[in-house]
Parts: sequence; C-alpha cells; structure tokens
Amino acid sequence: MKKLLIGTAVCLAAMSSAALAQDVTACLITKTDTNPFFVKMKEGAEAKAAELGVTLKAYAGKVDGDHETQVAAIETCIADGAKGILITASDTSAIVQSVQQARDAGLVVIALDTPLTPTDAADATFATDNFVAGELIGKWAAGKLGADAANAKIAMLNLGISQPTVDVLRNQGFLQGFGIELGDPNKWGDETDPRIVGQDVTAGNEEGGRKAMENLLTKDPAINVVYTINEPSAAGAYEALKSFGREKDVLIVSVDGGCPGVANVKDGVIGATSQQYPLQMAALGVEAIKAWADGGTKPTPTEGKDFFDTGVTLVTDEPVAGLDSIDTTKGAELCWG
Repeated sequence: MKKLLIGTAVCLAAMSSAALAQDVTACLITKTDTNPFFVKMKEGAEAKAAELGVTLKAYAGKVDGDHETQVAAIETCIADGAKGILITASDTSAIVQSVQQARDAGLVVIALDTPLTPTDAADATFATDNFVAGELIGKWAAGKLGADAANAKIAMLNLGISQPTVDVLRNQGFLQGFGIELGDPNKWGDETDPRIVGQDVTAGNEEGGRKAMENLLTKDPAINVVYTINEPSAAGAYEALKSFGREKDVLIVSVDGGCPGVANVKDGVIGATSQQYPLQMAALGVEAIKAWADGGTKPTPTEGKDFFDTGVTLVTDEPVAGLDSIDTTKGAELCWG
C-alpha cells in the first residue's frame, strides 16, 4: 500500500507539473505573417514553446503598418490569460498604451527587433544592435575602397521618413563606420559631408530600391557606394545600376542576412551584409516569458545597452583586414527566409 501511495504521489506530481507547463500561454504578435523575417521569428518561438511546454498563440497584422490588428491581438491575449507577449510593433509609439494595459494586467511584454518608443515602455527588448549592423557594413565599404574612400560618391537608400527608427540606426551606423561625421544621430539626412550624393526611401522592397537608385543616379551617375536598408532594396538598386551599365563598379552593402540576401552576396550583387537572427530573438523571448511565469523574473539587458543584444555578423566573401566576418557558406547555414 505504501508503494502504491508513493507511486500515486509521483504520478500526481508529474501530472501537476505538466498542467502547470500547459498553463503558461505566450503570445507572438508580428507586423505581418508573410515577411520571411517574421516567418523565421515564428518558427523560433514555436520550437522553443514546444520544448518548454508553453502554449504559443500567434497574431500578425494584415500588412506592414497594421496597428489596429496588433491592438486587438493584445486585448485578446489579456482576455485569454496569457503570461506574456512578444511583439514587433508596427507603430512603436501608438502601441504603448495597449502595452501598458497588458503590463497592468500582469503580463510581461517583450519587444522583438523593434524597440518601443520609449524603450522602457516594454519590460525588455530583444533585438539586433542596428547601429552596429550599419557600422559593420560602413567599415567594410571604407576598407574595400582604401584610400579611394576619401573621394567616394555615396547613395543612401533608406526605409521611410519616420524618425527615430531602426532605419535611422542603420543609416547612422553605416556613415560612422565609413568615417563620416554625423549630425543629429537620431535622424538621417542632416550630414554635410560632400561624399553623400543623396538620400532616398525604398519602403524596404525591390521596386522601391530600383526607383530610389534611379533617382540618385540621375543626380550623380558616378555613384560608387550604395548603402541599403535591407536586401530587397539592395536587389532593386542592383537592377537600376545594371540598366545604367554600372553594376560591376559599384559597392552595394545591406543589412538582414536572409537567405536570398546571402545568395546575392555570393553572386556579387551585394558586397557585404550584416546578418541578424530573428529565430534567436523569438526563442529567447519565449524563454523569458516562461521564466516570468515560473518565478517572476524579468530579462536583463546586455551590459551597457538598454536592450538584450541578439547579435549581428558581417557576411562577405571579400573580407577586409581587421574586420571580423564570415563567408557566404557559413552565412547560408545561419540565414532565414
């Protein structure tokens, strides 16, 4: 009888533990569910949730910028008794009120990739250091040009006009890495260095990159360095350069590290890109929600930063002395999309 009671107690304890694990629900709210970056983020969250016995519910905007759908998702997560929310906010300022409602209800809220405005509106942020991402490709471009960097003609292909954003961080990081003195680091476009031919916006897509590149080539057809906010806009810029017969003598650099982008580095379309890790962001976020549910512990930022840095790596097949990088073979093993 004693053995039976012990066995029953063990079974009940195991069942109780499993029940507790299933009681932990986390929400992932992304800008869209079609962008490969967010698809990989969801994969990372799902895999880690399955590993930890966490129930994951995923929501996404219908299009990039769909703020209202994200607000509705937060309300649903609160009503469902979720323990935490992971969010890539479409509107980093407007979402703050809804985020505060979730925090007031006892949920831990973690921003992924895109910090809220202000950053401390979320309990934590897991993201790429986008300034460093830009700085790496700026240093690479300057290193490739060597002494000719002093006479470079640079086109800056940004995302949009909203500032400050990730867009600004990458832009300013590139310029500093290239050796250009910044104006106000919280916005782009106020630098006075004559090497900057101009700035344009791409909406982060290939067609936008093509149009922006055409605009700046019209301004100065001798452009020889092109900074791009992401790899789709880099692909568009390359097509524009090709139509001008300039694709062989212009350095294009970018940020993201998606599989198509890494393939474009291998093919010589892009000279170098800074690779970020959305799967890592989401997996760490789920771990943080589980830790919060189990003991009320919130994640701490990387030392010296106001967010948890999930890392960034320079990918190129043309390394520059003194600058750490990986080649496209390794980049393809780590890429997403």
